[in-house]
Amino acid sequence: MGKFVSFFVTVLFLSFCFTSHAFALSLAQKYPSYKYVFHEFNVDESYLYDAEFIYFVSKYEEKLKKFYKRSLKRGKQILPTIQGQLANDGVSDLFIYLSMVESGFSPTAVSPKKAVGLWQFMPATAKHYHLTVCKSYDERCDTASSTSAAIAYLNKLHKQFGKWYLAAIAYNCGEGCVQKAIKKASSDDLSILTDERSKYLPYETREYIKKILLLAMIGENATLQIGNEKSDILENAFIEVEVAGGTVLEKLAKLLKMKSEILLKLNKKMKNGIVPKEKERYRITIPIEKVYAFYLRYELPEKRCSIKPHMLSHYVSLGETLESIAKKYHTDAEEIKNVNHLKNDYLILDQFLVIPVPKKVFENTILHHK
Repeated sequence: MGKFVSFFVTVLFLSFCFTSHAFALSLAQKYPSYKYVFHEFNVDESYLYDAEFIYFVSKYEEKLKKFYKRSLKRGKQILPTIQGQLANDGVSDLFIYLSMVESGFSPTAVSPKKAVGLWQFMPATAKHYHLTVCKSYDERCDTASSTSAAIAYLNKLHKQFGKWYLAAIAYNCGEGCVQKAIKKASSDDLSILTDERSKYLPYETREYIKKILLLAMIGENATLQIGNEKSDILENAFIEVEVAGGTVLEKLAKLLKMKSEILLKLNKKMKNGIVPKEKERYRITIPIEKVYAFYLRYELPEKRCSIKPHMLSHYVSLGETLESIAKKYHTDAEEIKNVNHLKNDYLILDQFLVIPVPKKVFENTILHHK
């Protein structure tokens, strides 16, 4: 009897292995893009034969195909910006599928934990990556700013863990969680870390990485076969322009002879459709076909000519910001930005800056260094 049970179990196991292998082969035929996807995420090609991944695909494939189409339609206007930024900053443009999983390409998506935007930043993480979050302005909802922050975070995670799939996993559950999982499993192999019995990673994270890989396979396969959806998206290109603080977007839309809903949708970071007044100028996004109308019809007020005639040199130290440097020299952060032709507030360690200062500060500094 025991021999019969053992034989029966062996037959079932071999049958399961054969079925899984056959399904994996059909997956390879259905999604030839899997090789490219796995390569970009540093996943070994053998993961296609992972039984749990195969089960995940068989269970969620149709559901995720529908989700992919809905997300693509929703994100049509912002995808070129995200893809361009990813490609320019050393992160594979396939990480666009991480944003898809996080938010479905909804710039104003809010999670139950109060994470916001395309990349679902919590307030603390947003602040760490220089995203402004206040009552009148939330950069987590801005495509360009939030994508820059996500790229910086992903690059940091990749440097820490050495593999892109580990960076994606850590993006979901945190660096500490991934470190503990690798230590407990004595491996960073994806099949081992996502094993359903050992549960080295939380259930949500195990599903998360599989979801990203499958959506990437679906998306890249659609590009290989059809190419229509993404090429259509790229026709809708956008550009950033400068406007004065306090600009009402609805009035600007009338000036550009475009629907105000489109301009508001492109600039959801501007709460109530009004550009904040905290700074003299802000950058907003407009359709590229409206760029000529913008420069012909919109007159940007002249910047207040208050730049001080005395200049000092300064090398950026760790932790310094434009505001802290301005405070140190009793000057204005916006003036430092203008004099040095800085596009944003981000500073790099040891970056050289020219600081416009009042005459008294200049004289005191010169005397101090004699």
